[in-house]
Amino acid sequence: MESLVIVGASLAGLSAARAARSLGFGGRVVIIGDELQRPYDRPPLSKDFLAGRIEIEELTLETDTEALDAEWILGTRAVSFDPSTRTVHLEDGGMVHADALVIATGASPRNLPQIAGADNVVTLRTIADAHKLRELVRAGGRMVVIGAGFIGAEVASTAHALGMEVTVVEKSPTPLCGPLGTQLGAVVAGLHERAGVELICGADITDFDLTDGSVSAVHLADGRVLPADVVLVGIGAAPNTGWLESSGIELGNGVVCDAFGGTSLPGVVAVGDCAAWWEPVTGRHHRVEHWTGAAQRPGVAVSALLGADPATLPAVKPPYFWSDQYGTRLQFAGDASRAERVVYEHGGPGEDSLLAVYYAGEEPVAVLGWNQVKLFGRWRKTLEKIAAAARTPAPPHEAAQSVAAAVAAASPAAAAATTAAAPAGA
Repeated sequence: MESLVIVGASLAGLSAARAARSLGFGGRVVIIGDELQRPYDRPPLSKDFLAGRIEIEELTLETDTEALDAEWILGTRAVSFDPSTRTVHLEDGGMVHADALVIATGASPRNLPQIAGADNVVTLRTIADAHKLRELVRAGGRMVVIGAGFIGAEVASTAHALGMEVTVVEKSPTPLCGPLGTQLGAVVAGLHERAGVELICGADITDFDLTDGSVSAVHLADGRVLPADVVLVGIGAAPNTGWLESSGIELGNGVVCDAFGGTSLPGVVAVGDCAAWWEPVTGRHHRVEHWTGAAQRPGVAVSALLGADPATLPAVKPPYFWSDQYGTRLQFAGDASRAERVVYEHGGPGEDSLLAVYYAGEEPVAVLGWNQVKLFGRWRKTLEKIAAAARTPAPPHEAAQSVAAAVAAASPAAAAATTAAAPAGA
């Protein structure tokens, strides 16, 4: 293999290039990106960058001492991949041969067609989006945030701190009920309320008022009308896989991959937000749209791409994310969809901090920390140990003993904490 082409020049693509060089690949590395910027950190866009506390040069992900020896093709997107010739075709007419291909094209924010293109409507994914939003935010203005996920909540928090009147509209029963479940999503709702930000859940939007090319009001199904100077749309993202439709690579909700990032086409792996990896524990494919996944999983995928024995590859760590909202650090690891109950090991609803552990039977499957960095760290390591142990089949009694030992290591009290248990919710 002489050439490794990485399509996608954000964190996942950069992580793939780093992995290839660290594993001793000495061939040609080409990194293709549709933005003109070299890889930059996206999480601060909704927080410190929006607030004006940092600028673009402080977001760079590359270090001064890195020696990737890579060719960068920026400002043009890949439009197709021909598997017969192993050629990536670019929007500007260029072509790049790929002995091996890493797909790291990420995802694009979903928009609302009725208001797409309005002067004061923003989705937040890129530096350009963040610059536009920063210019629109002003003290005394009114912001309507559509979607109470990570982006929506963080922008609401930042805009509120900058003096805006903010209303958050969410179609689901609670914020973050997908990743956290409704029980803990309802607890997170208290963050908005205590900060003085109006949160409207279970709401349907029926119409928008447009004035001189801008949205001036948002109409809800219950008759409420929300005046708006700025509208932030944060309703999730769709994987950027359209350019692969004629490639023969299997697509679903993202690029369909095995447990190590391998696609249906030999010599091609996918990483980052566009990649739906097989999850052996849950028996389904799943896209992990978090910073740590984009930083860690490319190392596994590139190792497999370069011929490593799957048995020697490191265990894929459980999904992990963090979110800073209203002065609170939320941290989550694992898969809440597997949970049958939740145990509050520390604190609880209405308190300044909490640590909640999700269980399937007696096995911890996820953990949420709220201003509990140290305790959360122990539980996160516990989940990682359980995930690593699951790669090596063991008799049921040995597996149960392994889980019990991991739980006891995280917190001796948790092994017997059943009286505080509550149903996990949907």
